[in-house]
Amino acid sequence: MSDTDRQDEPATTTAPHPPRTPREKAAAHAGRLRYLILAMLFAVTTVNYADRSTLSIAGDAMQRELHISSAELGLLFSAFSWSYLVAQIPGGWLLDRYGSKRVYGAAIFLWSLFTMLQGAIGFFAGAAVVLLFALRFAVGVAEAPSFPGNSRIVAAWFPTRERGFASALFNSAQYFATVAFAPLMGWLVTALGWQHVFTVVGGVGVVLALVWTRVIHPPRSHPRLGEGELRHLQDGGALVDLDAPTAEEDARAKAVTAGRENLRHMAFLLRNRTTLGTFVGQYFINTITWFFLTWFPVYLVQERGMDILEAGFVSSLPALCGFVGGVLGGYVSDRLARGGLSVTAARKIPIVAGLLLSTGIIVCNYVTSSWLVVVIMSLAFFGKGMGALGWAVMSDVAPKEIAGLAGGLFNTFGALAGIVTPLVIGYLLDATGSFDLALAFVSVCAALAVVSYLVIVKDIRRIELGA
Repeated sequence: MSDTDRQDEPATTTAPHPPRTPREKAAAHAGRLRYLILAMLFAVTTVNYADRSTLSIAGDAMQRELHISSAELGLLFSAFSWSYLVAQIPGGWLLDRYGSKRVYGAAIFLWSLFTMLQGAIGFFAGAAVVLLFALRFAVGVAEAPSFPGNSRIVAAWFPTRERGFASALFNSAQYFATVAFAPLMGWLVTALGWQHVFTVVGGVGVVLALVWTRVIHPPRSHPRLGEGELRHLQDGGALVDLDAPTAEEDARAKAVTAGRENLRHMAFLLRNRTTLGTFVGQYFINTITWFFLTWFPVYLVQERGMDILEAGFVSSLPALCGFVGGVLGGYVSDRLARGGLSVTAARKIPIVAGLLLSTGIIVCNYVTSSWLVVVIMSLAFFGKGMGALGWAVMSDVAPKEIAGLAGGLFNTFGALAGIVTPLVIGYLLDATGSFDLALAFVSVCAALAVVSYLVIVKDIRRIELGA
């Protein structure tokens, strides 16, 4: 293991299987409060992605009732990502300035409220597309702090050698959202009408916003954190003071995040090879995500002849595989790190292996059996889940002072894919009447994500601001 890969680890852990003293063992088992925090992140992120995918489940019924074209539906699919992209950097700045608890909690309430309001679009049929675009746009603004907030909280609550699994778990909530909510939303469309997809999912988010205020605190000020677990976090490289700085650290943080300094920091992150490669990789990885979140149910209905209820249930199968792949990728990454591999190798091995498997999505163009298509899609999404360790990498490399800003810039690249992917696929469908080129497009993006991590990203280590 090189010195550059140990920046967040205790200086004494140099052997592949370092012996642990009784004190270290006691610290490691003194408490598990961090897993309650992780469970909260998982629950919130599940609802976050359910909100994003409401339109993909309700979209076919809305098209017929409100006379929305495929091109207009593609535009509506992309509306979320336009604002999500624009709001990423301000959202990251707000997290760095005011902390994850307050900013993230307000965000959960607002995006849930805007989701509920989409259920009333049917009362304004003449202006439905415009109003729905505006509400989807508002959801994107509100959700902007979510993943940078997840990354900051994981960096504060988890040591380096547990961070891969923690980041993979909250990231895998995007797949679990489909498993948990797609069948429910499909049933709501069929039994009660598409409007209730929005009101039910939005209502769940409002409740979670209230729970958030009771569960989430910075580590050092959490009323239930024991001294043994706090020591375990500190010794393992967790940034326990990230949202509870001293007066001196708070003054420095405000100076670092003031005015034009943010532009200088963004330029620094874009010039750095590791962060730039991670940003580019996230763009290509999110292309796969947004295909599944937007056009995949439509693909099942229009290309494979399923009804909307079938599509809701079938969509949950690849999503379940994505969830399993995501958790497995984080687990394997942490096991490799604890087994003596460098953080760089431990992160890159599951990323590259998983994304190579995702390129197989193109095989769906050459099979006719619907069940075989579902198997191929499930394998592709399993690989995508396994390779989606970008947030773990960001928790490993982002400068402490601008962790939120770095996460926001990282997610800006991902949000750009959310704009481009629905529009490109909508255009290809209108131009060709087939999903063949769309699936080829997604496959190529998976391959380019592999190139980003193998060619651009070099060492995965904590970057010093201004170094």
